[in-house]
Amino acid sequence: MEQSSAIDALQALGHACRLRVFRILVRQGNAGLAAGGIADGLGIAPSSLSFHLDRLERAGLISSERRGRQVIYRINETGMRSLLSYLTEDCCHGKPALCGDLFGRNGADTMSSKASAYNVLFLCTGNSARSIIAECILNRLGAGRFRAYSAGSFPRGEVRPAVLQLLREKGHDVGALRSKSWDEFTGPSAPRMDLVFTVCDNAASETCPVWPGHPMTVHWGVPDPAAVTGTASEVAAAFEETYRAMHARILALTALPMASLDQQSLRKRLLDIGAGGYRHTETTSSKAPA
Repeated sequence: MEQSSAIDALQALGHACRLRVFRILVRQGNAGLAAGGIADGLGIAPSSLSFHLDRLERAGLISSERRGRQVIYRINETGMRSLLSYLTEDCCHGKPALCGDLFGRNGADTMSSKASAYNVLFLCTGNSARSIIAECILNRLGAGRFRAYSAGSFPRGEVRPAVLQLLREKGHDVGALRSKSWDEFTGPSAPRMDLVFTVCDNAASETCPVWPGHPMTVHWGVPDPAAVTGTASEVAAAFEETYRAMHARILALTALPMASLDQQSLRKRLLDIGAGGYRHTETTSSKAPA
């Protein structure tokens, strides 16, 4: 990076609002965030936000992509890394690797060890199937290290009977399960999440709230078992396959050395887990959200 470009990037970040926007988008990673979600989270007018977003984009720190009626903003990783490289290339007499703790284990950019469990939120549109299944699996496999929750952008209001039956057969306690809105996890008294997983494509494309603490958000898409029709055995097999896919991913999550991974490494590992290619065969689909 040239000095002039570094100065321009630093000037762009030298405003309280733009710095907050940049930090929010860093936490969102590849998922990005719609302009409306950023404005709501910061409590500023969309017209004022547009100016700041444009300034950050011209500095090469963020990028934008139109998705339907929304514009999704995300970090420009190339620009961010170029700036960090420029700032640190002379560190420790030109050997920044010697500054390991400055950029590694003791830095703010690590998922450090915690006295309490890591809080994990699973999201889908209806919060009646996939996210409920994931919540139950993680609370079993990750007991003591993880605490799982689930919610929906447009909750169905009840957990699907097929899901409750499947979970009972697997030995899960279903007494406290309910379909609920993601708004429950946005207030000041809500538990602060460390990780948020969207498990359906609809939820991933919606404007998510700005979560307290700005947790890492990752998409783990799984086909909707509630959209499968056919014989009773075919429908049951679809829910069984959803359970299997979630179980495999969550088992891999619980095996990660969370405390020793920096944010970049953790995100890559989680994306790799999500890209495992788990699929089940769908027949005639309905539009009921799960």
